[in-house]
This record gives sequence, structure tokens and C-alpha cells, in this order.
Amino acid sequence: MLGVMPTGKAMEIARENGLDLVEVAPNDRPPVCKIMDFGKFKYDQKKKVTKQKQHQVHIKEIRVRPKTGDHDIDVKVRHARDFLEHKDKVLINVLFRGRELAHIDEGRRVMNEVLQALDDVAKVEKSPSMEGKKMTALVAPRLP
Repeated sequence: MLGVMPTGKAMEIARENGLDLVEVAPNDRPPVCKIMDFGKFKYDQKKKVTKQKQHQVHIKEIRVRPKTGDHDIDVKVRHARDFLEHKDKVLINVLFRGRELAHIDEGRRVMNEVLQALDDVAKVEKSPSMEGKKMTALVAPRLP
């Protein structure tokens, strides 16, 4: 706080210190100015804005088949957990090919196994349903 002073003197003090004279409140009488490093000030403001940005929710997809093995399902569940921890939604697809459509119950078993494994970290947003040759379900992260 240097008090009220002429603009020329304030500019001189700023120049001596290697800083800038920045007008903070131009509408006040007398106008309020600050002696600071303007480049650093702009950098800090930009940093605050990027820090405030919200995480954009993406929909990640996990694909399995009715004949997918147990270990492979565990790996897919681990990936889904990672996605859910990053607050992304996960679309689980069970893909049927050819004669596998005759065994929808096997696909439903795989889907239930995946949903059961994710039950502690996810809530089901869209329950499993058949859409053409695939069964889909959508899960979202549980809020604490």
C-alpha cells in the first residue's frame, strides 16, 4: 500500500522494480492500480480457470461374448473399474454371432456376472436388454 500518488510516479516505481503498473479498479475515484508482474498474474488466472474445469463424463465400452472365459471377464471387469473410478460411464455389450443367438441365456449369465462384479462401485443406469445381435447395459459410478 503506497497510498494515493500521481500516475507518473507510480510508473517510475514499477519500472525501478522491473514490474508493471496494472489498473485493478478503473471505475473507482481515484482509479486503483497495483504494481505486479502482469505476465505472472495472467498465468495464475489461466491456471485457476483450467483447475475449475469439470471432468467431462465419457461413455466407455466393454465388449464380451457368451463364450468369454472367466479370466478374460475378470480383466474386462478390472478395466471397467478403472473407467468408473475416473467417473466415466461404462456400456457393457455382450455380442452374439451366428448360432449364439439361440443361447441368449448364456449371454445373460455373462452380463449378470459382470454386473455382479461391478456392483460395489457402479449402479445400473440401463438394465440389460437385447438390441439386435447384442445385449447392452449401462452402468454409472456410485456417488459416495
